[in-house]
Amino acid sequence: AVRRLFEDTSHAGRLEGGRSVRLDRQGVRIALWMTLDDALIKALRYQAWGCPHLIAATEAFCREYEGHPVSELGEFNAQSLMQSLGIPVEKTGRILVLEDAVRSLGT
Repeated sequence: AVRRLFEDTSHAGRLEGGRSVRLDRQGVRIALWMTLDDALIKALRYQAWGCPHLIAATEAFCREYEGHPVSELGEFNAQSLMQSLGIPVEKTGRILVLEDAVRSLGT
């Protein structure tokens, strides 16, 4: 799953307008962009600098949450994403940076 997501990063890039958040922690950088249609997430895009696991996890996040209510961003759980993608436990710190970025985007 990680390899497939890493090879097909269809949500990579930037969006004009909307909300954005950037974090630089634990040796990784993540930038997320979101546009809304009322309270629904219309589009998500990202730039991520880090390991393939982080890039795949960020792509998976975008695919999962587009079209969902923005209020669901507060429920994003890095641990469950790590389990579904089989991300090694030693990558937890990096994926928690994604969790922080997602929750910041939702506020």
